[in-house]
Formats: sequence, structure tokens, C-alpha cells
Amino acid sequence: MQRLVNYRWPGNIRELQNVIERAVILSSSSVLVLDAEFQLASKPEAPGPIALQNPDPSLSGANSSLDDLVKRHILSVLAQTDGIIEGPKGAAKILGVHPNTLRSRMQKLGITRQPT
Repeated sequence: MQRLVNYRWPGNIRELQNVIERAVILSSSSVLVLDAEFQLASKPEAPGPIALQNPDPSLSGANSSLDDLVKRHILSVLAQTDGIIEGPKGAAKILGVHPNTLRSRMQKLGITRQPT
């Protein structure tokens, strides 16, 4: 049990589920035995600060809310694509989201498309 508690679980609950299922399948007794390949890994220490390389100054600012940063980023990508949301060169593709998700986010943030 202590091995399970001390393990870092990088895959979260799915990895735990897989380890338990594998142990149940491979166990030949009434006692659950973990696979020998399941290595004990200690929990990581708290991560230190992450330094950004060449951060975008337009996206920085201690007083900016997450919504403000997201809005500025979306506006920046929309400017790059001349307001095109959909398609292979559209903002949704660049942002890695479905076009409807982008439209919904734009509506939530009060972003309107400017006529070209």
C-alpha cells in the first residue's frame, strides 16, 4: 500500500486504475501483488518558478486577469489572420481549438469581429 501512496502518479487516476487492473489480472493469490515493474517513485518536491524565455511583453502584467490575457492573445491571433476564424489559416487552427469554441470564447470576452 505504501508503494501506491508514495508513487507520483503522472497519469493521475487512469494510471492508478491501470496499475490496479494489471495487478488483479496478474495476481495468482488472494493477496494483491503489484507488478515488479511498478517502481517506487517518491513524490516530487514542489516545483520551482518557471522562467519564460523571451516572454511577450504584451501578455505580461501582474495586474492582468487571466481573461484579459486570453482576450489579448485571441485579438493578437485574429489580427494575424485578418479576422478569419475558420479554415487552415484561421485563428481557431492557430489556437488549437474548434472554431465554435473560439466563437463562444470571443462572445464571452466581448470580442467582436471587425468588418474588413
